[in-house]
Amino acid sequence: MGQIIKGRQSLIFEHAPGIISAASVVGNKETEGPLGKLFDMCGQDDLFGARTWEEAESTMQKEACVLALGKAHIRAEEVRYLFGGDLLRQGIATSMGVEALRIPMFGLYGACSTSGEALALAAMSVAAGYGDYMLAVTSSHFGSAEKEFRFPLGYASQRPLSAHWTVTGSGAFVVGRQRDDADPAGGEEGDTGTSLPFRHVRIAGITVGRIVDYGLKDSQNMGACMAPAAMDTIVTNFEDMARSESDYDRIITGDLGYVGGSILLDLVKNKGYSLQGRYLDCGMTIFDRETQDTHAGGSGCGCAAVTLASFILPKLEKGEWKRVLFVPTGALMSTVSYNEGASVPGIAHGIVLEHVE
Repeated sequence: MGQIIKGRQSLIFEHAPGIISAASVVGNKETEGPLGKLFDMCGQDDLFGARTWEEAESTMQKEACVLALGKAHIRAEEVRYLFGGDLLRQGIATSMGVEALRIPMFGLYGACSTSGEALALAAMSVAAGYGDYMLAVTSSHFGSAEKEFRFPLGYASQRPLSAHWTVTGSGAFVVGRQRDDADPAGGEEGDTGTSLPFRHVRIAGITVGRIVDYGLKDSQNMGACMAPAAMDTIVTNFEDMARSESDYDRIITGDLGYVGGSILLDLVKNKGYSLQGRYLDCGMTIFDRETQDTHAGGSGCGCAAVTLASFILPKLEKGEWKRVLFVPTGALMSTVSYNEGASVPGIAHGIVLEHVE
């Protein structure tokens, strides 16, 4: 048994899976932001040589997967299962992007929380002994998301200040059994090279989110819609694992942005906790608020994924942070639901990431 049930929604892994490698592929605007030099691959053209935005997103996913596999020094055939998702109808960016890899696949939809969902399922599968390696991948693209959920770019519609800017990016992660440093994946016994770029990072536990709906209906204010779900998952993690905010060096949400992040701090404070001094949000980190016109911040399945791959994991690897609660957030709406006046429920999944000496 590789997992210990904790409280209502959480698991602790007895033999915690490691994040063996990670890769990030982004577009032009993301390259111009504060994390621009940290990404693995930056497209000179947001079409990535494709004919449509959807094909471009699929290309990003494929490139991210290939990069992550290459960093881990493993072949696609060695990956037992792939967990992937995006924002488009029927997950076409994922299915068309990873098709050539020929890896058995689970298609996921958790809106912008999908990277957390994918990592949780990958870690559970490795811990349960279902395979040595799992691949988790998500993506989003500004052009395809605008076309799907709002208006085609050529429409030139005005965006309210509460609106987010969908990140053009894809993040992929190889999750696997932790190995001794003397036996890195793909290396010879005794090789102490860099076959495992994240050999010091493990997924120690998870808190699976539940759907939380405060009845908000403004699809252009996703931060407010998702903040209650983030609060619910964070507080549940504290309760399930008998921890407090001080047990984490950072608590990092996916894409609440400036509006949702402010709401989250108030909601958590009402529960008796304070995240001041240890709170970050990927949507606030990936873009520069002063120089880039992104309003409330970044969002999309790719937002949390590429920030994790390029910024968060390296800090854990170096030991700058010892334990992080990574909480990607998602607004569970569709083009049909909000046009029919339905509220926008939220969900958030908590991933406990730890530095391993």
